[in-house]
Amino acid sequence: MPYIQTKTNIPITEEQEIKLKSEMGKLIELYPGKTESRLMLGFEDNCRLWFGGKNDTPIAFVQVMLFGSEVNRDGADKLTPAISKLLKDVLNIESNKIYINYSAFANWGSNGANF
Repeated sequence: MPYIQTKTNIPITEEQEIKLKSEMGKLIELYPGKTESRLMLGFEDNCRLWFGGKNDTPIAFVQVMLFGSEVNRDGADKLTPAISKLLKDVLNIESNKIYINYSAFANWGSNGANF
């Protein structure tokens, strides 16, 4: 049950969003035990984000939220460069302008119940 939220200070076209959605669906499988079938994604463009006191270049903040008691470091180590490359390829955001945050949550609900 991962949820990946991507925020950026630039516009995202519908075509770019579809590409991001499709590729993130594949990339999530780099993380042990996760598949696209339970992946939820959110994209927010034109956010008022600042990096190093500036907002004149494309930047992004990505939150990867996972069901579990802890973040699998090996999975995160594989996912971070893959997400960074995807954002560079699709949105032309340099990897040094991307922050990716991982959080694990033991309390997660879906379909009217908690796990």
